[in-house]
Amino acid sequence: MRILVVNVNTTDSMTKTIGEQARAAASPGTEIVPLTPAFGAESVEGNYESHLAAIAVMETVRSYPEPFDAVIQAGYGEHGREGLQELLAVPVVDITEAAAATAQFLGRNYSVITTLDRAVPLIEDRLLLAGLAARCASVRASGLPVLELERDPAAAVEAIAEEAVRAVEEDRAEVICLGCGGMSGLSERVVERTGVPVVDGVAAAVTIAESLVRLGLTTSKVRTYAPPRPKQFRAWPMPV
Repeated sequence: MRILVVNVNTTDSMTKTIGEQARAAASPGTEIVPLTPAFGAESVEGNYESHLAAIAVMETVRSYPEPFDAVIQAGYGEHGREGLQELLAVPVVDITEAAAATAQFLGRNYSVITTLDRAVPLIEDRLLLAGLAARCASVRASGLPVLELERDPAAAVEAIAEEAVRAVEEDRAEVICLGCGGMSGLSERVVERTGVPVVDGVAAAVTIAESLVRLGLTTSKVRTYAPPRPKQFRAWPMPV
């Protein structure tokens, strides 16, 4: 089984971290292929960058030359998951939805800890659209930019853990979701501080993608995610 794990930003070191976390969660025999988009922002922290990332992720996957069995979109928020589902005949799993869905097996409600406050509405909208918002106690921001997760890991872990503690104590969350692909590998410290289950979206997405492949299931093509209709594209910078 081969699973493509696509970073939504263009920071190669973050792609490497995401790939390592995905491999740690994968079953024996599952090949994880981390991909970095050819264009886009070094970090995705707002609507403009998110919509640009959606195009970049779709084009990166569409142009991948080898066969694959599933795709994981490794970014929190809105990055074109629906478009990928139209384009592909294999399962597509978004880490935002994978983490939230997994959290609901572990407690009555959950909170998401993300990076900057401006990312909170994007995540809230994604959860609402996916039908996962009803049991979300809160989406909290650590106040750290995405790239700071790599520049100062110790400070990042502490800021994330502090918000997770507040989510448990003030919002009555029973499960914590790490709300950024770049947070992969930070679960253990947050568990130590909060005493509640902590879901890493990349790891959750890998196990869900593997399960869908093994069950022989993929996206319905009857209506919503039917393949795009053939048509001409004007001035598109990449082959279509």
